[in-house]
Amino acid sequence: MSTPTAASPKFKYTAQRGFFSHDSDPASWEFRATTRPSLGLLDRSYPTDAAYDPKREKTQWERFIHYLHYLNKTTTDKKYKLFYLIRHGQGIHNVKEAEVGREEWDRYWSKLSGDATTIWEDAALTLVGEQQAKDIARFFEDGDVAAPERVYSSPLQRCLRTTELAYSSFPIQPIVKENLRERLGVHTCDKRGTKSYIADAFPKFAFEAGFTEEDELWKPDVRESLDEHVIRKTKLLDEIFSEAADALIISLTVHSGAIMALFGATGWGMVPVAAGAVYPLLVLAESEG
Repeated sequence: MSTPTAASPKFKYTAQRGFFSHDSDPASWEFRATTRPSLGLLDRSYPTDAAYDPKREKTQWERFIHYLHYLNKTTTDKKYKLFYLIRHGQGIHNVKEAEVGREEWDRYWSKLSGDATTIWEDAALTLVGEQQAKDIARFFEDGDVAAPERVYSSPLQRCLRTTELAYSSFPIQPIVKENLRERLGVHTCDKRGTKSYIADAFPKFAFEAGFTEEDELWKPDVRESLDEHVIRKTKLLDEIFSEAADALIISLTVHSGAIMALFGATGWGMVPVAAGAVYPLLVLAESEG
C-alpha cells in the first residue's frame, strides 16, 4: 500500500520517561489511559531551576517548559517536542463494534458502510463523543497545562469534530494532516471524505501541502499492516519535526490505532488510550545523518 512520503531529515525518535506519571501505565487491553490532572506532570526539579526560578515562584509547567527550551537551545543534533495525543471522542463505529464484538466487527461489519439504522463510513461522533470533546475544551481552558503551538488533526470527521470542539476557544488554526489517519484500508470507518467536503464542513481548518481531493490511500481489499502503520507514523514525525521545527508543543487529534503506531515509532509501551483522552508524550529526535 502506497502512503505519503516525507522529504525531511531522518531521525531516531525516542519517547522520554521521568516527566509524567504515565511512565507506569500497563500495556494491557484491560487498561485505558485517561486524562490526568495537569496531564500527570511529575512534581520534580530540573537542572535549570536554580537560574530560572531562584525564588521558587514559577509553576511546575513553567519550569518544565523552560527546561525543554533550554535543552533544544543547547543541542544541534537533538530536539525535543511535547505531543498532546488526543484520541477522538466516541464514534458511531465504536458503538457498533462494542455491540457485535471485535471479532465480528473485523470479520464482517467493519467492511460495510453501515446497517439499517446507522452509517459508520468515516464515522461521526456520538453524543457521548461530542461531550468528551467538550470536556477536553474545558480541560485546556482551565489553564493548568501549557497551550499547544501547533494543532494537527486526522482528516476523518470524528477527529475533525473533536478538534473543532476541543480548541473552540483557542486562536489556533488546526491543520489537516493525512498521515495522522488510522490504519488504512478495508474498514469503511477509516475512509475519509473529499477535500471539498472537509473544507465545507470544517471551514476553520487548513490543509497540509499536497492534500489530495480524493482519498487515494484507502483500499477496500487491502489493510495496512501494523508494521506499515508504524513506518507511516515515523514519516509523520519526520514531517512534523521538519515543518514545525520551532514549535515545542504539538497537539495531534488521532485514533486508538494511530496512537499505538506512534508509541511503536518512539519505543513507548503499547498502552491503550481511552476515547476522548489527552495523553502526553515527550519525544526526543536524534539526527541519524
